[in-house]
Amino acid sequence: MASLSVKPGQRFTLPDWKNNSLLISADAEQQRFNSHHIRQEGRVLRNDTGNQAKWDEHNSRTHLKDRITTVDKWREALAKCLTDLDLEIDALSKVKEAAENAIQAKNLCLDVAIECLTFRESRRDIDVVRDPVEEELHKEVKVIEKTKKELQQRVDDAFRQLCLLKEARQQLSCDHRHKVEALELDRQCMSFNPTSGNISFKVNPTRIPDGTTALSEWELTSQCNKERAEAEMRASVDLRGAITLTIAQTNNELDAQRIATEFALRKRMRDMEAALSELRWQEKNTLEEIAEMEEEIRQLEEDIKKRTLDLKVAHTRLETRTYRPHIELCRDQAQFGLTDEVQQLEGIIRALQQKRTESQDALDALYRQLHRIQTDIGYKTNSLQLDNKCMDTRRKLVVPVEKFDPEVDAVSRTRNLPRESQLEL
Repeated sequence: MASLSVKPGQRFTLPDWKNNSLLISADAEQQRFNSHHIRQEGRVLRNDTGNQAKWDEHNSRTHLKDRITTVDKWREALAKCLTDLDLEIDALSKVKEAAENAIQAKNLCLDVAIECLTFRESRRDIDVVRDPVEEELHKEVKVIEKTKKELQQRVDDAFRQLCLLKEARQQLSCDHRHKVEALELDRQCMSFNPTSGNISFKVNPTRIPDGTTALSEWELTSQCNKERAEAEMRASVDLRGAITLTIAQTNNELDAQRIATEFALRKRMRDMEAALSELRWQEKNTLEEIAEMEEEIRQLEEDIKKRTLDLKVAHTRLETRTYRPHIELCRDQAQFGLTDEVQQLEGIIRALQQKRTESQDALDALYRQLHRIQTDIGYKTNSLQLDNKCMDTRRKLVVPVEKFDPEVDAVSRTRNLPRESQLEL
């Protein structure tokens, strides 16, 4: 008879089996819960880190843009300052060259004055006197030497100022070049993105490089360079003005030794002509104003006559209305209107008569002023004729007497005056 085989091992009870199933189910639920929690945390972390990275990159890009804008503004300011500096260097160089040419021109004047003094040393006997001509020649030599010294001092000042301008330009040009290079690097940084092919990890990228400066120091350096260049340009402009003024003054001093009398006489004649022209213009305008004032007085008198007639009409109407019978003699609107009209017309006539009186007084004043102008024109015409005679007499100094033929218009002074080169004699 066959027997039932029994497997060796531990036997569990039914409650143990149920508890085991429940435990496995509970563990599975707990693991799923933990996994879901970790997934949610990972998603939140990914969102937060992604947003943070985007904002950080956006802030970095914004800071780069702001920095590029700032550096570019400084680059433009320095470039403009460089352009102005180059123009000022060129202008000062030209003024310096003009001063040097003026010094060379004074050498010729000095040679002529010394030669004239040498010629006058050949005088003999009683003619060897220290006359006004010799005094003026010695004065001219002193003036020329003084002007040459002043011009040479200005040339030296211009040379030193040119050196300062070029030194300031060197610093400004170096600063401008560095800013151009920095702009190129920052713009290159702006072009980097995660898909760029030339990005990589670097060794200690957050280090502070040697020679790093603070932002305030960077801006102060550029500001100082720009302010120094502007200060040197202002000094150069002042120096150019001083050199130009010195050249003009020296030329005027030398010219005054030779043509003082002719200049004064010519100036007086020009002033006389201008005064005559002004008086004739005033005479013409006064005559026109007299005609207009006479016409205005005539118009005023006509208006007075017209308003007087209007006043008579108003008076007649008022008087006629006084004959209305009984109850019709009332103060109606027509009566008020006529009364106001009479008062207005009387005021108008008084104002017109007052204005006519004022106009007549003004006309009398215009006639008196016209008489003064015409009298003054006669005086100045006579003075101009005398000045013309003086100028013709002085022409004998440069024109031979037998060829002297003055052409004078006593009123308008149309004449042939000697040339400037003749007057220099």
